Amino acid sequence: MRFFARFSPLAALADLRAFFAARKRHELWFFACSAALTAGIILALIKDASEFKRPYKPEIIYVEQWPATRTDAEIRADQKIDQAKKHAELARIEALKKKRQAEFKKVDDALKRWGI
Repeated sequence: MRFFARFSPLAALADLRAFFAARKRHELWFFACSAALTAGIILALIKDASEFKRPYKPEIIYVEQWPATRTDAEIRADQKIDQAKKHAELARIEALKKKRQAEFKKVDDALKRWGI
């Protein structure tokens, strides 16, 4: 453990101060700019990584119970109702897809105008 006994925060700060004192002014400016740029990139990555945490939402599926005496006509009527719901949901999803596609097309057109 003799190795760790030689470490001293005050000696480290004095050494750092002597190192910076030996540098020229432009070298200090380049150091400050590079340190700020590096810190900015790291902070941006940390913020970006913590932004997309989605809370867990369990998907609950409820099961319907039907009487055993249900007739074929009742089954077909329920199927027609369910099919209408399914078509409405598919239409909603398709509209969302078209909207998203239009947004991307707008971005693509802007990039083409800029020559990218």
